[in-house]
Amino acid sequence: MTQRLTVVTNFKDIPHDEALRASIERRSDHLAHEFREISRIELTLAEDGANISVHGHVTGKQRDVGAQAEASKAGPAADKVLDKLEKQLRTLHDKRIFAQRRNAQRHPPKKQIAEV
Repeated sequence: MTQRLTVVTNFKDIPHDEALRASIERRSDHLAHEFREISRIELTLAEDGANISVHGHVTGKQRDVGAQAEASKAGPAADKVLDKLEKQLRTLHDKRIFAQRRNAQRHPPKKQIAEV
């Protein structure tokens, strides 16, 4: 990885512990290892009635995706958001890689006729 990943976790009026923060950072490091073009992951956890809502945002080189989820506890809500973000990053990555391959297959190089 050429650049350092920045993980920002905001807790708005909800109790949290270091285990939750460490879990989020561990999952974020996994995403950064998988998708080397990302440089910042930001999660905001807030109380929304009886549930915890989480908003996530990933930015990087040619990347800007966001997701949100709710759950009764902060840990599962953060996992849901990180799963959604990983799925979106995978989709963008595959589109970029396979679009190049499809274009190459549409326009193959012309065959050279060997002279005898």
